[in-house]
Amino acid sequence: MPQPLTLPAGRDIRLADFDADYHEDLDRTAAEAETRKHCDKLDELAYRLFAEAKRAVIVVLQGIDTSGKDGTIRMIASGVSPQCLDVKSFKAPSALELSHDFLWRVHAAVPAHGRIGIFNRSHYEDVVVVRVRKLVPKNVWKERYAQINAFEKLLRDGNVTIVKCFLHISNKEQRQRLEDRLHDPTKQWKLGPSDIEDRRLWDDFQKAYDDALTQCNTEEAPWHIVPSDKKWYRNLVVARLLRTTLERIDPQFPPFDSSLLSKLD
Repeated sequence: MPQPLTLPAGRDIRLADFDADYHEDLDRTAAEAETRKHCDKLDELAYRLFAEAKRAVIVVLQGIDTSGKDGTIRMIASGVSPQCLDVKSFKAPSALELSHDFLWRVHAAVPAHGRIGIFNRSHYEDVVVVRVRKLVPKNVWKERYAQINAFEKLLRDGNVTIVKCFLHISNKEQRQRLEDRLHDPTKQWKLGPSDIEDRRLWDDFQKAYDDALTQCNTEEAPWHIVPSDKKWYRNLVVARLLRTTLERIDPQFPPFDSSLLSKLD
């Protein structure tokens, strides 16, 4: 049976109900070939969005450590010209960022009309990480669900389309990826003490994400639960989503001023 990517707004979302290894019975070769086709089309669509300069798109990549945010960004970037693309990674907030409201740094990173922005983590850190690590009181982070929904509606009203992707991996797959990083000199730099500590809090993170996904799954900005145990399937799903989004927006080149023809020497 096909596994849904989204659930209607108002329905409880529980990650345990989604198979992180789901892949439509596709094999890797077929999935990668389809992904390349989507990336080729993305280049054209992104260029039209850039030329039109009236709307923007944000791809939010959220997920637990090792879920594949960096790899997904590389896939999108392989099919979109750099002139059309912005990438922002949301790490621990700086002292300046902490001196403002939690959405200040996020709003500052919203792409200008004509561009696609990719968020590597996002404002959802402020209802997940801060909750699990007890960085702010419960009464503070609980209020943020409504604030996030209002913020995302504001963006939609300003012609910014948000594509929210939760990269869903299993506990077993995360353990394997962390172990791979331990022994790969090209990836060891990505591994820190907090990654190991957070793994011990797996259940707490899953619960925090369940609540964030449920509370902030709106008609304006629905969540997509992307099975990500298989990297090649994750890439295919996100490429499809972004292409479908841009095709629905259907950006157009600005009208040509034909009077210019008579002015050319």
